[in-house]
Amino acid sequence: MSDIREWLRAQPSLTGAAPTLDLAELPEDPEPLFVDWIGEAAESGVAEPHTATLATVDGDGIPDARTLILKNVDAEGWSFAGARSSRKSQQIAARPAAALNFWWQPLRRAVRVRGMIREASPVESAADLAARSAEARGGIAAGEWVLWRIVATRVEFWQGSADRNHNRIIYRRAEGGWQRTVMGSITGVESDQIVDGRA
Repeated sequence: MSDIREWLRAQPSLTGAAPTLDLAELPEDPEPLFVDWIGEAAESGVAEPHTATLATVDGDGIPDARTLILKNVDAEGWSFAGARSSRKSQQIAARPAAALNFWWQPLRRAVRVRGMIREASPVESAADLAARSAEARGGIAAGEWVLWRIVATRVEFWQGSADRNHNRIIYRRAEGGWQRTVMGSITGVESDQIVDGRA
């Protein structure tokens, strides 16, 4: 490939088909909307919709990222797991904050989750390890396996449009609940439609 820059510029983007998005029927919290979106991704044939990119920062402030599997999402947060001896575990111990990014290309949809990380209880971590197949468990001891949760402070739902008039639904944690707004991707300015009176 002689000219990678020209080749990259020639590649098509936003080739999927975005579902209908009703901005007037959004939940108060981000969790149920995420569950709806990941379910729609699975029903649409998106391969491995539960995979995400986890970004962390090490003790020197240098970012890192890897692809992993989402274990659960509930009112407590977005859960993932790994070995205590892993690099991500060391980075989490140094700086317990992270971001998750989900990308469902056929639907032109992405979700970004940012927040602080909390380690689950030893019982929960052991249960997650026990739920893995024998091959996946390998020789991992129960105390070596950790389940973490990202306690979200900001969750952004992005739906792309071929005309670049993208939809961004942003939830920010606020006292007593969530603040919810719709933003314009091109201008970065809040649209006229505020979908939560607290925004």
